[in-house]
Amino acid sequence: MNLQLRASNISKSYYGNRVLKNASYSFNKSGVYVLTGPNGSGKSTFLRICALLEEPDSGEINFLSDGKLLMNDIAMRRRITLLLPKIGVFNTSVFKNVAYGLKIRGYKSDEIKEKVDKALDFVELTHKKYQKAITLSSGETQRLGIARALVIDPEILFLDEPTASIDQKNTEIIENIILRMKNYHKTTVIMTTHDMQQGRKLADYLMVMNNGLISADERSAHFRPDNPPIFA
Repeated sequence: MNLQLRASNISKSYYGNRVLKNASYSFNKSGVYVLTGPNGSGKSTFLRICALLEEPDSGEINFLSDGKLLMNDIAMRRRITLLLPKIGVFNTSVFKNVAYGLKIRGYKSDEIKEKVDKALDFVELTHKKYQKAITLSSGETQRLGIARALVIDPEILFLDEPTASIDQKNTEIIENIILRMKNYHKTTVIMTTHDMQQGRKLADYLMVMNNGLISADERSAHFRPDNPPIFA
């Protein structure tokens, strides 16, 4: 993992309700990081702050490369991507939806076709490439969102409840996509879920958030004493 993320003493309140209380975590190694906990525990807020979508009331979010602090500019922000539970799509084909991010970055048409075809194959949507995106099921739309994120090769991909309100078949497909992501795309995944069983299935590093604080869950099937979570 070249790009590293360090969240230090993050606090956040909404209308006087303190959601995060000096939450800290360092994402220093590649893999799948899963933040689980009950609804309202602060995990989605923490994810959005780490993805630079929201500002904390206090604390710092820092990105580093090879130990060097990076400036928070557009070049750095293009190295990360956040996928929210509800995906907005354009009223055009699945292919064109995935291609959009490459087009605005100036890729040539042959490069776009190659990268989009690979991304759609990875999320098992090749057979839907010419279909209107707005006709997809909720699970297929979520997979389209993942393809749209992966096609621009983010170093860190944030997923907020990626299987919420999705049928079992698509949930299993998405879980498999996440497990394959770190091996084939070398992408670090940081995701939230309220499903502890799912967290243990997917996580290399499993965190539990409750009352705005983060702790490690050593019962994770993937928790290894020689490769523990790293706290700031």
